[in-house]
Amino acid sequence: MPRGSRTRPLGRFLLVVGVTAGSVAAALPSAARGGDHLTVTVRGAGGGTDGRYELYCHPGAGAHPDVAGACAALDRGARWGKDAFAPVPDGSVCTMQYGGPATAYVTGTWAGRPVDARFDRGDGCEIARWDRLVPVLPDLRPEGRA
Repeated sequence: MPRGSRTRPLGRFLLVVGVTAGSVAAALPSAARGGDHLTVTVRGAGGGTDGRYELYCHPGAGAHPDVAGACAALDRGARWGKDAFAPVPDGSVCTMQYGGPATAYVTGTWAGRPVDARFDRGDGCEIARWDRLVPVLPDLRPEGRA
């Protein structure tokens, strides 16, 4: 058997294996490839907390000021059937207090689900929603700034 005829089947086999492996990796959800990943953008909070932070959990990493604390808070808030990033329900009765001009936008993937959430401090319900995500979001409570 000529030498070239023996190497062609092996080359085809390796090509098929490589393409198949690449297709399987591309089909995996991002959470399975690298854990949970969020991008947190904060504006109007002041005190050096404004900015854009990358947060990775499972394993923890990123440019967030408190990676371990933020991931732990998200893990504690993760409950079956509950969305830690859900907006305040329509029709909620909220106090008419203003918590300041701070806004936050959180996007990415958490617990295998997409996240696209906006936060502000425009009334008591929104302030409480923000505070539940501290330290993912900066602590803007008066005692938190001390």
